[in-house]
Amino acid sequence: MVLGSDVMVYLLALLPAVIWGFTPVLDKRGMSLDGTALQAALVVVIVDLSLFLVALLALRGSDVLAGLDPSTAGLFLFAGATGTALGRLAIFVGVDRVGASINSAVVSARPLFATVFAFGLLGEPISLSTAVGIVVLVAGLVVLSLAKGGDLAGWESRDLFYPLASGALFAFGNVLRRFGLGTGGADVLQAVALNEAGALVVFLTYAAIRGTRGFQSADRRSYGYFAASGALTAVALLSLFGALALPAGRVAIVESLASTAPLFTTVFAYFLLRDLERVTRGVVAGAVLVAVGVALVTLGPGVAA
Repeated sequence: MVLGSDVMVYLLALLPAVIWGFTPVLDKRGMSLDGTALQAALVVVIVDLSLFLVALLALRGSDVLAGLDPSTAGLFLFAGATGTALGRLAIFVGVDRVGASINSAVVSARPLFATVFAFGLLGEPISLSTAVGIVVLVAGLVVLSLAKGGDLAGWESRDLFYPLASGALFAFGNVLRRFGLGTGGADVLQAVALNEAGALVVFLTYAAIRGTRGFQSADRRSYGYFAASGALTAVALLSLFGALALPAGRVAIVESLASTAPLFTTVFAYFLLRDLERVTRGVVAGAVLVAVGVALVTLGPGVAA
């Protein structure tokens, strides 16, 4: 049986949600071993970019850039340098400060940003159901932020700036990627590799300016957690880019489905991070609101474009 384009969008967008629901648990474990945001960002991008390059070489041989439009390549490099690099640094800082469960939930406000960006830059329509769903999503995030859960050491409200900034940056990057994939100037594997290459340039530049002294103080086991996170991120990114490349892969829909990650993070954190985080009833209630918001978004008209 051949699945319709809209069903494939759902499946491809939900896979990153599951993966990105679990990777914050790995990241938090790495951070608890004196890992740093820059260390985590570098390890993750080196691992996933290496996997993408191996795949490109295996599929294309030496012609990894064959058929690649230079302007489209520049767009993906820019998306990686902004949406991915800055967003990923912010997300790792957020995991460290507020905890995996709260950070994942607040980052999931990105459908709000994605819808605004997609409407303003791509002219994508906003249905009433989509609008209501996004409002419910945001309400769920507010409940989560007030749930007194997250990192056991406690955190301040201003620390939520990092996951919020990450959500906005990721949303902006996804609008650029949707536009780039729509031009047909690069295939999905080329696009995701260029995206990560742009991020790597930013991380290496930042490391050269700031220095890597914090890397030496980190427990060696932290590298294992971050490397595992990078390998899973590679799978999630391929799936996300695949969803955006489909005709029905509207940014608001893909972002909303991928943003169900807090549901999974809440479950994983409850069972795997009890020594580091607190999962309260408010956290669960907020996660349920997020799920309802996503349902409203995906039931909106115009999903199967």
